[in-house]
Amino acid sequence: MATSTQFPFRLILASGSHGRRWLMQQAGYPFEVKPSNIDEPTEARLGDCRHYVGELAWLKAEAVALREPDGLVIAADTVGWLHGKVIGKPDDAEHAKRIIRALSGTVHELWTGVCLWHRPTDWQLCWQERSLVRMKALSDAEIEAYIHTRKWEGCSGAYAIELPYDPYLTVEEGTVSNVIGLPMESLAQGLELAARL
Repeated sequence: MATSTQFPFRLILASGSHGRRWLMQQAGYPFEVKPSNIDEPTEARLGDCRHYVGELAWLKAEAVALREPDGLVIAADTVGWLHGKVIGKPDDAEHAKRIIRALSGTVHELWTGVCLWHRPTDWQLCWQERSLVRMKALSDAEIEAYIHTRKWEGCSGAYAIELPYDPYLTVEEGTVSNVIGLPMESLAQGLELAARL
């Protein structure tokens, strides 16, 4: 369990994500929430999901770090990736329905980019992680019922994995925390490096 005495600086989560906040709380990290509020492109500029989430995580970290005189900014971006296309957050219920239909019965990639940015030194550490997620084949009735739960709102891939068991999703490779939006296992290693600054 991490305590504030382990970090000689503030931890600043550059995200409004409920999932990321929950993960940080579960891990026992003391942190402040300061969302970056940047515009996110819907296409992978270089045609590669690893670069896409890596660049966005860095841009989110930059947006918050440049406003902070001190502390360690933690920024992340998570998207689904299927058939060479970014699967981001749905605009509305109809968009969410189209996304779920596309993912139904598939194994798709889920990528998270993470960037740590220390102020005032401007030391940075960035990395990307991939998980493989299987979504069971859903009937139209199951899709409609899911859309009515509104659990898809603000979630890349139009879903938020449920713990401890999700009736629709299975993480076949990678970590569950990565699917939620912040790979806590590698984050712990990154914070350990940052604490030595």
